[in-house]
Amino acid sequence: MTTTWRTSWQQDDIVVHRDDVEVDRLAAARIVRVYFLYRGRGESPGDIGHSVVELEDGYVLFEAATGFAGRVNFERQRFWQQRACVHWVDAGRASLPWRLRLGGWSAPAWRRLDRDALAGHVARWSIGPPQTWEERKLRRIERNRPFGDSTPHHA
Repeated sequence: MTTTWRTSWQQDDIVVHRDDVEVDRLAAARIVRVYFLYRGRGESPGDIGHSVVELEDGYVLFEAATGFAGRVNFERQRFWQQRACVHWVDAGRASLPWRLRLGGWSAPAWRRLDRDALAGHVARWSIGPPQTWEERKLRRIERNRPFGDSTPHHA
């Protein structure tokens, strides 16, 4: 039997479910930053392989199958825009500890991590300014216009 993971909003919390059973709950107010680690050009939500949520006291790592980058991100776009805490990071340039990169059959699609487990890696990532999905899409459209925006923007 395949385990299914999903995330959803319940009031002001992000809830993690494993086979429809709640296994974790994150208070959205405790979120410091969200990092979407994308492959390719990062032009579609399907390009996001991992979402790393930085909390005041640690991190939560979500794989794409949880729906964090999709459902949780898109259901409350105004929340993310007001917080200005979403950053897009090229996965090819964002190293993760080996034990998190290898995954494997038994690795959950969601993990809580101590600050020490990931802070050193995150500090070495090339992180641009915060950018919601809508802002990212508008910049991509502008870049693709003939004689469009010539000012450099982060991807």
